[in-house]
Formats: sequence, C-alpha cells, structure tokens
Amino acid sequence: MIRLSKLTDYAIVVMSEMARHVGTVHTVSHLAERTGVPSPTVAKLMKTLTPAGLTTSHRGAAGGYALSRAADAISIAEIITALDGPIALTACVEGGDSQCGVQRLCPMRGGWEKVNSAIRGALEQVTLADMMGPPAWAEGPPGPLDSIGAGPSPARRAAV
Repeated sequence: MIRLSKLTDYAIVVMSEMARHVGTVHTVSHLAERTGVPSPTVAKLMKTLTPAGLTTSHRGAAGGYALSRAADAISIAEIITALDGPIALTACVEGGDSQCGVQRLCPMRGGWEKVNSAIRGALEQVTLADMMGPPAWAEGPPGPLDSIGAGPSPARRAAV
C-alpha cells in the first residue's frame, strides 16, 4: 500500500489553514487551535517546512510563520518531498533511498521509473489550493484529532 505519513497529512491541513489567511503571520499555538493538530506537531512541521522553502519564519513579539508562496504555487509533491523525502516507490527509482542488490539482473529495471514518474507528475499537478475545500470548522476550532487523524474527536463530532 502506498500511504503518506501522518506528518504530511497534517502539513496539508496546517498549510491550508495558513493559506486561508494570506498575509497573516501565524503562531504555532494559533495553528494548533484552528486545525486540531497538537502544538508540538505543528512546531515540528514548521521546523521542517521552513528550511524546505514552503513557509517563512518571522521573529519577534509578533512573529510566527507564513506560507512562502500562494497556495496555487505550492504542489503536493513539494510538501511530500519536504516531509517524507523523494517520491520513490522502489529502491531502484530515481530518488530511492537505497540500492537494489539485483538491479543489474532485474527484468523490471526501468519499468518502475515509468510508474514512479507518473505518480510524481500527478502529485506535481495538484496544488495546495486544489486540496482546500471550504473551512471544515465553521463553528469554531475543532477538538483534538481522533486516533487516526481523520477529524475531530468523537465528543466533538457529537457536539456539532
């Protein structure tokens, strides 16, 4: 199964919230409150997304973070790469994190690169703006994410 990490999922949630308020500098605590992603996780995301050039850091009393570009100029592939590393389905494709011991003899050599390139190309075509729907929390900030990170806690769902 091909699955993105929870951090990548959370990054898209947090960055979508940032994109809804263009020109605003966001604190970690504000982003955590608005998205339901725990503050330590938001802080970890910002420490990874900023060096990757996806967010900018602003120091001082009014400091925080902002998107480095408009949401329609940030691809999902960039976010995945920043958090999970290169998009590589197998060890033998470009960007793979290790070398395959039988690559020389493998009948699939070159075949996986076509699949990997197609997936990477598709992810490069989808932007953060494409992923953004209407704000999910129209009635205020959510509660903590449930155990699988798919939304508000059961208590919050019952309250809404």
